[in-house]
Amino acid sequence: MGVSKSLVFCVLVFQLLSLSSAEIRFNEIRSDNRPIIPFDEFGFTHRGRLELNVSKISLSNSNPDLDFSKVGFFLCTRDSWLHVLQQLEDGEITCALQSDLIKHVFTFNNLNGKSEYNTIYSENDADQYTLVFANCLQQLKVSMDVRSAMYNLEGRSNNRDYLSAGKTILPRIYFLFSLIYFTLAGLWIHVLYRKRLTVFRIHFFMLAVVVLKAVNLLCEAEDKSYIKRTGSAHGWDVLFYMFSFLKGITLFTLIVLIGTGWSFLKPYLQDKEKKVLMIVIPLQVVANIAQVVIDETGPYGQDWITWKQVFLLVDVVCCCAVLFPIVWSIKNLREAARTDGKAAVNLMKLTLFRQYYIVVICYIYFTRVVVYALETITSYKYLWTSVVAGELATLAFYVFTGYKFKPEAHNPYFVIDDEEEEAAAEALKLEEEFEL
Repeated sequence: MGVSKSLVFCVLVFQLLSLSSAEIRFNEIRSDNRPIIPFDEFGFTHRGRLELNVSKISLSNSNPDLDFSKVGFFLCTRDSWLHVLQQLEDGEITCALQSDLIKHVFTFNNLNGKSEYNTIYSENDADQYTLVFANCLQQLKVSMDVRSAMYNLEGRSNNRDYLSAGKTILPRIYFLFSLIYFTLAGLWIHVLYRKRLTVFRIHFFMLAVVVLKAVNLLCEAEDKSYIKRTGSAHGWDVLFYMFSFLKGITLFTLIVLIGTGWSFLKPYLQDKEKKVLMIVIPLQVVANIAQVVIDETGPYGQDWITWKQVFLLVDVVCCCAVLFPIVWSIKNLREAARTDGKAAVNLMKLTLFRQYYIVVICYIYFTRVVVYALETITSYKYLWTSVVAGELATLAFYVFTGYKFKPEAHNPYFVIDDEEEEAAAEALKLEEEFEL
């Protein structure tokens, strides 16, 4: 019963697998008695290969009477795994390794007293597989070092491609988007120079966000490019994590600052607005630490699911927290419009912040929910489409923010006629309460 529950629990692991690029992995398993340990997930073409090197194998019980055919590695698709679980529940089999729906890589009964095993497995059935280790012997603890490398052979020269099928074009996609953001940064610098007399500090902060996004995408393009060719990031993953960390913090900070109206509406932050920043920034630090742990350890780590849940929870909290300053600004503008006699001006500001509130919600929903849904339902051959969708949504959000909050020359002698002022005042009176 305990084993069965553990196997069912592994459905969650399969669903939360980040579909990571299968760079060459080195994993250490120490005194582990888990019945199922999932490793990397990879999309094979018809010329797929798995190199598996297991060394320093140590068992807590080496009794030769034990059936070590129930301990070993196999490949399994997500759909097949659900059927394997059904077979276990129905009692058709007692171990996942007994199923005819999986593809055996090797089992421990082939060790013949050795403490290591090396194999190259050819996978000719194109599909998305997860490398899984199964231990169906209760109370048996296993220690071992595992080196795994999954790749597809390309062309007549049989070049190795360590990126999963469906993600092999990601380096070009990230590089293209980095060029777009560098172009946007150049255009923004041009706008700031032309309207330098009306530039606020927030506009320079917006430039920094765009530049960090461009550099982050460039590092990710190089990271994926090196993994594609060599199976290792060669240090580009460190730069990617660093700029991803800076980009995440600055983006959420920018949304909070724009939401408060800092710099262009008022030169200071209220205490409650400062508290929001004090919440968002540390949470972003935690989120980035969780992301690094998730990417670098993989699902074989015992705390991997915990870190995945921490990342999702922190990300949701950050997304909710950045909405509060926008809500406060909308309420303040509505109150000001009723008291200071500048109905037309305040109505324009109120409309702008309402639009921004809606756009932020749409951006958060699309990049957190819709993109994940696309990644889940899309065939493994087209996983790049979810990346493109997420980057296009982010690009649209950046462009909208820059366009709506660009430097503007406000003529103090500009006079709004009485009819426009009266119409704006009437609109403020008749409008329905804005639901937040």
